Amino acid sequence: MEEKKKIIGFQDLDVYQRAYKAALIINEKIIPFLQKIRQYDLADQIGRSSRAIPALIAESYAKRHQKKNFKKYLDDGMGEANETIVHLSFTKDLKYPEPALCDELIETYNIIGKQLYNLGNSWLKSKR
Repeated sequence: MEEKKKIIGFQDLDVYQRAYKAALIINEKIIPFLQKIRQYDLADQIGRSSRAIPALIAESYAKRHQKKNFKKYLDDGMGEANETIVHLSFTKDLKYPEPALCDELIETYNIIGKQLYNLGNSWLKSKR
């Protein structure tokens, strides 16, 4: 059985690491394509939504002792994950040359949304 790593800070959270890595991929591989085909608004939106998720996780972690604020930031992160999925779908439909990458990232953001939901529920139950 795999031993769980102790959470010392928000950077130890699997969901943070997953969101950060996915945002890097979007900023490195997707945004340059969108800028090349002059989809500047879409490039801006997908960049903002993907980068917002790790930042919201960091903010929620800082407010983990405040039940209402902790949950709000995680909910906002789920919203940003859903928004990123929509932008990735648009990117794919604009004939992004690597549609499999868009599909992988869409799945990653679906997982991130589920992880944020589960994190909120499990943390709040354990901190009553």
